[in-house]
Amino acid sequence: MHDSNSFLVLEHPCSSAIPWVVSRVEQAGLNVIRTFDLLAASHESSDCPYPDHSDDRCDCQVVVMLIYGDDYQPVSLIAQSQRGRTWLSLVDTPQQRADPRLESVIRQALNSETNR
Repeated sequence: MHDSNSFLVLEHPCSSAIPWVVSRVEQAGLNVIRTFDLLAASHESSDCPYPDHSDDRCDCQVVVMLIYGDDYQPVSLIAQSQRGRTWLSLVDTPQQRADPRLESVIRQALNSETNR
């Protein structure tokens, strides 16, 4: 489930990783808007949307956040969670380029040895 472009893996499910991410990014002076939440979109269905595992109690989650600052184009941050771990990745594609300055601020805000 996790993205090969992940830059950080947290040993926490999305339910605790997302508040930590939001707090750290906001402390760095950036703004965060949650633009997608898999559980909300699926109306918290008990059916796991990922067929690659057979757990009866699925804890899969995907959250997309738009992160922006005053002088930067916004960057999308994707959090994918499964089995108590959360993978974070930034969207940087030819169609949606990540501002390198904002990417650097985000990575620095989330770089914490004690919370991995």
